[in-house]
Amino acid sequence: MTNVLMIEDDLELAEILMEYLEPFNIAITIADDPYLGLSTLDTQKFDLVILDLTLPGLDGLEVCKEIRKRHSVPIIISSARTDITDKVTALENGADDYLPKPYNPRELQARIMSLLRRQKGLIPTEQSVQKPKDLILNEDQMIILLQGKQLHLTAAEYGILGYLMKKEGGVVSREELIYNIEAISEETTNKSIDVIIGRIRQKLGENPKEPTYIHAIRGVGYKFLQ
Repeated sequence: MTNVLMIEDDLELAEILMEYLEPFNIAITIADDPYLGLSTLDTQKFDLVILDLTLPGLDGLEVCKEIRKRHSVPIIISSARTDITDKVTALENGADDYLPKPYNPRELQARIMSLLRRQKGLIPTEQSVQKPKDLILNEDQMIILLQGKQLHLTAAEYGILGYLMKKEGGVVSREELIYNIEAISEETTNKSIDVIIGRIRQKLGENPKEPTYIHAIRGVGYKFLQ
């Protein structure tokens, strides 16, 4: 449910809009006084504010400025005042949209959803925030860093770990490692690859039974993840 605060002294209009928006899962809280609206916004959580400009006791432009000082909530101005100066001032005071009255309630609903989509896109989620990687491959210097510290690897260990990192997420067979890493002879056995992987895991400080980075794929090879 989307919670919207409507600061509007025309209660008849406010109730019409409230009834119209309810089927769209938009719940309207009405404040017919600007001071009541500000105090309500300070004590309750809202996803958006619909603000009239012609209000008793305090002009809506000042209310808009005060809201923006205290909150980052999106603001839609809903007003019969169509003077360009009012529009510009409202936007300069922190409003996100300006909808001149009269308007179709469907347009208001569309603007509410559009603003909320834009607002949601500005807020980073857990999925969108990328965590820094523990392991970094520097091919120019031929080194691998673990949490910023250089790992001391043999040529074969560097070759295997670096190759797995470049193939991150994909399954790499032991044979592929043997034939693609210069530091490993083509006569190297699969068992020898497993031994080298074991040494790499020790240097990474990971438990082979519960690996963090190098995962064994039974009967095939290995997969690197981080």
